[in-house]
Amino acid sequence: MQNIKQSLIEEINKRVQDKILEPANAELLKKLINNAESSEEAINIAALGTTYKRTGLHFDKRLEKMTDSIKYFKKNEELSFRTDDAKPVNKLIIGDNYQALQNLLIQYKGQIDVIYIDPPYGKDSMGEFAKTNYTNAITRDNLLSMLYPRLILAKQLLSDEGVIFCSIDDKNQAYVKCLFDEVFGEENSEGQIHWRRRHNQPNDKTKMIGIVAEHILAFSKNREAHKLFGIGKIGITGKFSNPDNDPKGDWASKPWKVGSSQGGCKYIIEAPNGQKFDEIWMGEQATFEKFLEEGRIYFPKAGDGIFGPPRKKYYKSEREEEGQCATNWWTHENFGCNQDATDELKNIFFYDCPFDNPKPVKLIKSLIQLGSIKKDSLILDFFAGSGTTGHAVLDLNKSDGGNRTFILCQINEKTEENPKGIAYDVTSKRLKRIMTGECYDGTKDFPWLKDNQPYGGNLDVYEIESVANFENTRGQTPFDVIDETLYGKEKFKTVKEKIDWVCSNFEKTQKELGE
Repeated sequence: MQNIKQSLIEEINKRVQDKILEPANAELLKKLINNAESSEEAINIAALGTTYKRTGLHFDKRLEKMTDSIKYFKKNEELSFRTDDAKPVNKLIIGDNYQALQNLLIQYKGQIDVIYIDPPYGKDSMGEFAKTNYTNAITRDNLLSMLYPRLILAKQLLSDEGVIFCSIDDKNQAYVKCLFDEVFGEENSEGQIHWRRRHNQPNDKTKMIGIVAEHILAFSKNREAHKLFGIGKIGITGKFSNPDNDPKGDWASKPWKVGSSQGGCKYIIEAPNGQKFDEIWMGEQATFEKFLEEGRIYFPKAGDGIFGPPRKKYYKSEREEEGQCATNWWTHENFGCNQDATDELKNIFFYDCPFDNPKPVKLIKSLIQLGSIKKDSLILDFFAGSGTTGHAVLDLNKSDGGNRTFILCQINEKTEENPKGIAYDVTSKRLKRIMTGECYDGTKDFPWLKDNQPYGGNLDVYEIESVANFENTRGQTPFDVIDETLYGKEKFKTVKEKIDWVCSNFEKTQKELGE
């Protein structure tokens, strides 16, 4: 109990340094903690000083406590596979994502480019925190206190130019936004995307407003440092088409003639039918002739019309060149909807999705494009669910020749539909099928293969094991069971090197969250 008290007192001291607590109040709390008769009493006393300086957000924070159990990765050889040694190795971690994040920090601190999470926030979501206090939602304190320590770890994993996206529903958006402001700083908020998740218009006459959209929070680790946004690649709206099969892709017509209040260049343009237009134009004549030669000037009806020829405005290539930012309204036509995601899973598994609101590949793919322009970026999802983020990374690599890798974390929650657990029955099987074209039992009869080629690639599956820090049985000590190669290390040449590495890196994995 003394270790717990000391840990709590250190936390109180940190709150004083952060100017969250007044020194006099802190001294009183420390005195009460030292005189507490149980660990539970000490933790409850420390919670009295839990307030947040930037947002004023209050909730019952789960405090860390030290245990004598070291958590570590152990490779699941049966679920891991290779298809091409020339490609990078992706990872699926099965177990509590808090422990997974602690272990990931050993290898990946400051290296993750994009994080996407879709945390559980409904009463039917899986997990130990899904306790209800009102219809259709988990206890809000549980949601926030579950997310808080995980976001602290996630922030440490992000690179200086990294960005995190979080899907959240309408009921919890305001509270989770405050939590993100607290952890990442309001100054690092990049905005909120409003994604229309339903293609149909609800007609519930008992409600004033039908909810058809969800929110996606976007935060940079350091907005000033982040220069790698995939600006111009997604979120661009408009009526784009390709009636003349232009190899540059979809386009929309934009006036080449300037408006009455704009300046420009005056010269004569002659259309293919001989009609001449003597107007003031958007650009110089040399620019017009260059666009004309490149096929970027369009003459509707052979040039007839009072406005003269328009130019082509390309959906993707030209907007990327201009660097136009994304909008915050994402339609289901451009970014998919829940039904699309359900259909995707049916094609892979034959049966309905085990999740209430699955996210489509197109949505996550677009978020990754927006979050980083790097084609070798590292993507993390620590509420992986069915594995959509991994699917999106593979699909994006296929479409642009990228070499991105993903890390997914998913607790193996068991349900009636998935008696072996979500991670075993859904997440790993989805990745196996879309990457290799077959399931673990060798079957190849799922519908997805009719319209798709397997992506290929490699997957290492880890599970989280524990070992007592005092274990000294030969062959079973922490220095025996922890495999350094699973953390990006070469095999140590000496026992001393191994001991030093374990002692300096795995203490943090002994921390657990208080109840």
